[in-house]
Amino acid sequence: NLPILKSNTMLDFSNTEIAFSLKSDADLRNAYWLFKAIKQPLLVKCGKGLTQLAMGIHFPVAWAVKPTLFKQFVGGETLEDCTPSMQQLMRFNVKSILDYSAEGGQSVLDIQNSFDETIRSIDFAKGNPNISYTVFKPTAMVTDELLCKASEKREKLSLNEIREYRKFRERFMALCERAYKNDVRILVDAEDYCFQDAIDELTEEAMRTFNAKRAIVFTTLQMYRHDRIPYLQKIWQDSQTNKYIPGIKFVRGAYMEAERARAAAMGYPDPICKDKQATDDNYNAGLAFVIDHIDSMELFSGTHNEFSNQYLADLMEKKGLKADDSRIFFAQLYGMSDNISFNLANAGYCVTKYVPYAPVNKVLPYLIRRAEENTSMAGQTGRELRMIEQEVNRRKLSKMK
Repeated sequence: NLPILKSNTMLDFSNTEIAFSLKSDADLRNAYWLFKAIKQPLLVKCGKGLTQLAMGIHFPVAWAVKPTLFKQFVGGETLEDCTPSMQQLMRFNVKSILDYSAEGGQSVLDIQNSFDETIRSIDFAKGNPNISYTVFKPTAMVTDELLCKASEKREKLSLNEIREYRKFRERFMALCERAYKNDVRILVDAEDYCFQDAIDELTEEAMRTFNAKRAIVFTTLQMYRHDRIPYLQKIWQDSQTNKYIPGIKFVRGAYMEAERARAAAMGYPDPICKDKQATDDNYNAGLAFVIDHIDSMELFSGTHNEFSNQYLADLMEKKGLKADDSRIFFAQLYGMSDNISFNLANAGYCVTKYVPYAPVNKVLPYLIRRAEENTSMAGQTGRELRMIEQEVNRRKLSKMK
């Protein structure tokens, strides 16, 4: 376990007045009932089934989704729709990452639409003071089947598959180049283990190409994988050899059950850390490594874990770094962990929110997953509810005085 650093800047993540500065009383009530519903696994399961049925028969569901899940977790249907949400966040010094969150398309048209929309998001971010980074999912730019084969069985690609993979590489590099030309940082999302080797290879190539003067392209390391610290060290060594500044984004990870099941079924070693404590230690060790090398790296810490956020603040203080050092960003998802985001921003740190956007019918898979993740994360949902209740009571008492 990593040592707890002595800190002079203990952050108060329980300050609900700051945490919910953005929300009206009505917003708080809506969030309360939404998280109350999400806490019920049976209700979420039934809702998922009904939503999938409605999507299958093209039954309109926007009327039910927009004022509930969509309002809580999504910035808007288009880039322009997100502007009011971004401006509200910036009132409290919280920036935005506009994340096109339409999921599941595997057709040529779906892939082209995802690429075109990501280009639009990069252009929309150019010179926009509300936006901190841009982002894309590599799996939106190629079929799952091809990306998996390119990662695990590259030597078995057919001539046609080689041509298709080259098109994927061209799309990947075109997005990074557009970000570079617009002077906008771009996050390459991490994906399932079976896809990640090819993504890592392309991201390394993009960092060598576009990160000579500053970190433009950021790789994402899922720290529930036990091999990510050696990989982080490998990136740093490569950057020293090839003279570039790596952008490092840390997350804990999103596919644990599926990864373990696939490893068992396919007969390869489980890539996931043995338990949550090992994952937490891995994540925090990654933070410590990057801060120790911050003069030659940049850091994006994407976590809802209060200890890791405090730990990063402590590492910065120990290193003598200013809270607003633009090489270091703290990040959480839109609609979640506002107690972390807003209290960090209030203390002067660089903070950003992942703000998903897409038409309601296309963002539904994302919303279903968000609901399911919150249901399985009983601690997270319970914390959200407790914080909301605390703020509602604080406001009631304040009005009585």
